[in-house]
Amino acid sequence: MTTLADRTIDALRRRHDQLAAVVAALTPAQLVGPSGATQWIVADVLSHVGSGAEITLAGFRAAVDSTPAPDQGFNQGVWDRWNALSPEEQAPASITSDAALVDALEAVPADRRDGLRISMGFLPEPLPLAGYAGMRLNEAILHGWDVEVAVDPAATLDPESAQVLAEQLAGDLSFLLGFIGKPDTLGQPATVRIQGTPFSIVLDGSARLTADPAEPTATFEGSLEAAMRLLAGRLRERDTADVKVSGNVSLDDLQRAFPGY
Repeated sequence: MTTLADRTIDALRRRHDQLAAVVAALTPAQLVGPSGATQWIVADVLSHVGSGAEITLAGFRAAVDSTPAPDQGFNQGVWDRWNALSPEEQAPASITSDAALVDALEAVPADRRDGLRISMGFLPEPLPLAGYAGMRLNEAILHGWDVEVAVDPAATLDPESAQVLAEQLAGDLSFLLGFIGKPDTLGQPATVRIQGTPFSIVLDGSARLTADPAEPTATFEGSLEAAMRLLAGRLRERDTADVKVSGNVSLDDLQRAFPGY
């Protein structure tokens, strides 16, 4: 049976292969041009992808090998090294770094995937492998889109990967929307059903995604991948022609509640 860990790792492989193809075709001008992340050029995004893969892999290897996790200065040292690279160096290095992480995750035997637990450092308990890979998928799928949309304004998230990400955000990664959501921008609580899915966006003093049955106060009419980009602040005005929100909140309300990062 295919588990959430399996499907998350498969999604990471698809994301890697897609990004590798895009990066291989980028010109020097595109590398220093704007990305989908409003404050970063494309090379900045790729540097983040590469350094994040290196940091994620270090924590993963410590868990697999039962060795101490990297010390507090490790992350800063990685970021400093990546920041010192030129855009032309960051681009291919990001793909190499991401490949090493995906290869390592794929190498975990099937019979070990459910029992493996990995510390994130900032969380009180280690995450299961599915959640740990899900944290990486949340970064990889959205920042991969940040790169792709720089060369293809019509770029969207892979629907299968968007489904996996939604399951993660409604499960082990439910805390993430609490960090990035701004429910206090709304004047009232809202439960927004994502039409055609079991998922609802809940804003009631906190922000979360749930698959629990709940009476909706509003409906998001659009694709699940568009809803995932909305939660990450990446649903742009040009993308909203096929999106409608009806009920006690509007699409503008939701975009204010999820300003992005």
